[in-house]
Amino acid sequence: MALAACSGEDTTTTSGSAPSASTAASSAAPSASSAPSSAAADGTSDKKLCESAKKAGDQMKGELVSALQSEGGDVKPSTYKKILTDLNEKMAAVAAEGGDSKVAAALKQFGAEALKAAAAADPGTAAADPGFEKAGEDLTAACKAAGVTVKF
Repeated sequence: MALAACSGEDTTTTSGSAPSASTAASSAAPSASSAPSSAAADGTSDKKLCESAKKAGDQMKGELVSALQSEGGDVKPSTYKKILTDLNEKMAAVAAEGGDSKVAAALKQFGAEALKAAAAADPGTAAADPGFEKAGEDLTAACKAAGVTVKF
C-alpha cells in the first residue's frame, strides 16, 4: 500500500547514498561535476531539472494523499496506475530538457521505474520494488549534488 516514492521520513538511506554518488561523480568525471552549476550539455541546468522534478513529485504525492482520503485509505490499483503513469510522463518531459546530464539520466530511470510499477497487476505493491526505491535514491542524490533537496 505504501508508495516508495512518497516516503520522506527516512533520511538515513539518502544520507548514506548521497556522499557515494557525489564522490563517484566527482572522481569519475571531474568535468561533469561542474556541469550542474552551469548547464547540462545542450539542456536545462541540473538545478532547474531538479526543481521541476520536485514540483512533479510533490504533485504526485498530493494526488496520492487525495486518493487515500477519497478511497478510504485503500487506493485502487487503477488510481495507482494513473498516478504512476502521470509521474513517468512528467519525469520524461523534465528529463528531455536536460541533455545528457546525470540528473536527466536519473529522471529517466525514475520515470521508467514508475511506468514499470504502473503496468503491474498491483501498482501500489510494485512501487515498493527495490529498483524503484534505488531509482528514487539515485535521483535524490543527483539533485542534492545539484543543490536541490528532494526526497523520492
